[in-house]
Amino acid sequence: MSDSMTTAMPIAGHFDPVPVPRNVTAREDGRVDLLGLSRAEIRDTFSAAGLDERQAKLRSKQVFHWIYHRGATDFDGMTDIAKTMRPWLAQRFVIGRPDVVEAQVSTDGTRKWLLKSVDGHEFEMVFIPDADRGTLCVSSQVGCTLNCRFCHTGTMRLVRNLTPGEIVGQVMLARDALGEWPRGNMAVGDMDEESDQAAYTADGRMLTNIVMMGMGEPLYNFDHVRDALKVVMDGDGLALSKRRITLSTSGVVPMMERCGQEIGVNLAVSLHAVTKDIRDEIVPINKKYGIEELLQACADYPGANNARRITFEYVMLKDKNDSDDDARELVRLLKHYRLPAKVNLIPFNPWEGAPYECSTPERIRAFSNIIFEGGISAPVRTPRGRDIDAACGQLKTQATKKSRAERDREAAEAATAA
Repeated sequence: MSDSMTTAMPIAGHFDPVPVPRNVTAREDGRVDLLGLSRAEIRDTFSAAGLDERQAKLRSKQVFHWIYHRGATDFDGMTDIAKTMRPWLAQRFVIGRPDVVEAQVSTDGTRKWLLKSVDGHEFEMVFIPDADRGTLCVSSQVGCTLNCRFCHTGTMRLVRNLTPGEIVGQVMLARDALGEWPRGNMAVGDMDEESDQAAYTADGRMLTNIVMMGMGEPLYNFDHVRDALKVVMDGDGLALSKRRITLSTSGVVPMMERCGQEIGVNLAVSLHAVTKDIRDEIVPINKKYGIEELLQACADYPGANNARRITFEYVMLKDKNDSDDDARELVRLLKHYRLPAKVNLIPFNPWEGAPYECSTPERIRAFSNIIFEGGISAPVRTPRGRDIDAACGQLKTQATKKSRAERDREAAEAATAA
């Protein structure tokens, strides 16, 4: 494996990172997992396996469409591919999904899945349904290195980056669980006698938005996150608009411009404090990239305007960052840098051993009012999924503390509830 495939960028945190292999984990059966690959990558993979250029181009187009538009998980059902071709594909390739270790459903309808990679690492994803949208919170890493003190994920060590397939796999798995793949005929190539002639239909979607706000810092896994989101946004596949995708960063300044140029999705910034001392404490990356440097990078973010405002996330911590003076300084900073901004005020979601408490509802309202009076939108986020530790800042894999029987029982109960 070349150095370019293994080099990890320096990251701020409680240890120096080791190189993280970027190749998809090899399967024991030797087959190549196509999940997460772009159409061009599938074509190149087919060429390397022995198909000529014309066949590789045609089959990659068909297979890409079946995987990402129809949600296919095997080749037998790809009815527009000749029957003699399907066994050849099945012998060499697989269309994977992350394994579901545990599935939970909150009393408010929020769903959380504990997932496991092929090499045995666990990570989480969350689906949040609302009346007019459904948002999938996607993880980018196993663990996290940033050690933000209010965040439960920050108490974990960074194990490794997730691959493009593991990132896209979360979206695919959510579509599976929500039953959102289209039905009927959707032929894209040569037809055979097995083809379903029923009219193709695409039902209304529950999953309408994606936020890269799960476990990990997306901009410390930039290449994989970029490649995964390009697959998600491809119009011939999952076809989710970049305007419906938000990437959240704690402030990895050197990667923010590239994010705007190469991905082009909405930006959210975990600000959480307006003074150096407090932000150094609760978001340690501030010691490397300070507030002023971060806000200037936001001002320079490609594509940001009043129609596509940058979201500033601000967790409300009692007697720490929630004073009237803090609110007024937040307004001053955002106006000083002329930022097209809105502020998401997030009531702190508790977890065992957390060093902070949530601000009172009265204090949060007063804080919000000051920002609104300054001409900046500052809605208060309603906590979702607290009872299953699925709310903002609560994600942390704990499955190793449970027996297999306990997990199986809880998964069955969650499926019944769903």
